[in-house]
Amino acid sequence: MATAQPRPQTVPNDLESYWLPFTANRAFKKAPRLVSHAKDMHYYTPDGRAVLDGTAGLWCTNAGHNRDPIVAAIQKQAAELDYAPAFQFAHPKSFELASRIAALAPADLDHVFFCNSGSEAVDTALKIALAYHHVRGEASRTRLIGRERGYHGVGFGGMSVGGIVNNRKFFGTLLAGVDHLPATYSREHQAFTKGEPEWGAHLADELERIVALHDASTIAAVIVEPMAGSAGVFPAPKGYLQRLRAICDKYGILLILDEVITGFGRLGHAFASERYGVMPDMITFAKGVTSGSAPMGGVIVRRGLYETFMRGPEHVIELFHGYTYSAHPLACAAGLATLDLYRDEDLFARAKKLEPVWADAAMTLKGLPHVLDVRTVGLTAGIDLAARPDAVGKRGYEVLERAFHEQSLMIRAVGDTLALTPPLIVSEAQIAEIFDKTAKLLRAIA
Repeated sequence: MATAQPRPQTVPNDLESYWLPFTANRAFKKAPRLVSHAKDMHYYTPDGRAVLDGTAGLWCTNAGHNRDPIVAAIQKQAAELDYAPAFQFAHPKSFELASRIAALAPADLDHVFFCNSGSEAVDTALKIALAYHHVRGEASRTRLIGRERGYHGVGFGGMSVGGIVNNRKFFGTLLAGVDHLPATYSREHQAFTKGEPEWGAHLADELERIVALHDASTIAAVIVEPMAGSAGVFPAPKGYLQRLRAICDKYGILLILDEVITGFGRLGHAFASERYGVMPDMITFAKGVTSGSAPMGGVIVRRGLYETFMRGPEHVIELFHGYTYSAHPLACAAGLATLDLYRDEDLFARAKKLEPVWADAAMTLKGLPHVLDVRTVGLTAGIDLAARPDAVGKRGYEVLERAFHEQSLMIRAVGDTLALTPPLIVSEAQIAEIFDKTAKLLRAIA
């Protein structure tokens, strides 16, 4: 006689098991900010309340949420090919997407190495830089240069070149041989600036001091964001990136622009390097490449750099690096559909056209209680609030929490800095709504 089997127990959905990333877990679980579906410019809570997305998810849903062509492409791909090996084999869409991205990138940035996130993209670019100097006979070039207040993801390479204190201080000594340029922000000289600030280009000259200290023969690469997004929206000063490029050229140092946030239209161009007329040796990307619909990232590499690796025996692996899910079929399908949307709806030009409307709306917050600064560039805004003397970061958190629960608005808070970065499909009426609601919140917490 068969023994009765115990019935499987139902696992309660009680929020406890999930350890949320970059989140105050205890505060969150007391008043959860849950979303269950999304469409275009809105998230929806499980009870059906519409929440206006002022953050493009996490800087990533540039084409808006659950766009029909992207959804259809992912569904079709899932039914055709779920996975193809990323090492020694490939599938057609990986080559198609690489070609499309290379065509968007400036000049001879025309080879694409795929990964799955911005953090992986940064670590990939740093490894390519180190390996590049090694294969060309300058293996002494191992030093990497980042920037204070920079954010380059959460891998050990990205944390090491990054310059946000809390992202670094808990995790040991990180990579050896890393130095940092100074941050480019000065409230004294740049407060309430629309676009790139006039002051600050001279800070690029600090690279000369670093070269003098370490010698150029030890330095592999410099990595910076064209706009430091995660730290609180800090645009590059006018002329700053051009000066960095000139110094790097002078000493044979590679320049990597981290465009995980600025890529795919956020600043009104496919890539910010186009906006600034600066040709980096590598561009990192992620987020907007699939409009957040599937994990994907990558590095775009200049032709000459790629060709340096292609000089050994043809049957030998040129770069010992990669990921199981590099160029995943579903992500490639999502990427191709996303690029079609950007092209067909001319979303990059749309963002450029909306930039002055966005900037004017953001500056209406000037003079409101506790507002110390407002910065804008492209479709991004950073709003610095005065910290409470006894609770740094509490005011920013309260705005984030009350925005979701009371104003049906999603914003980001980085300490006491608010960040607003909507999908590129945002309307002028929705821009007004975002800043009207933000103003109400700032008055409410006064």
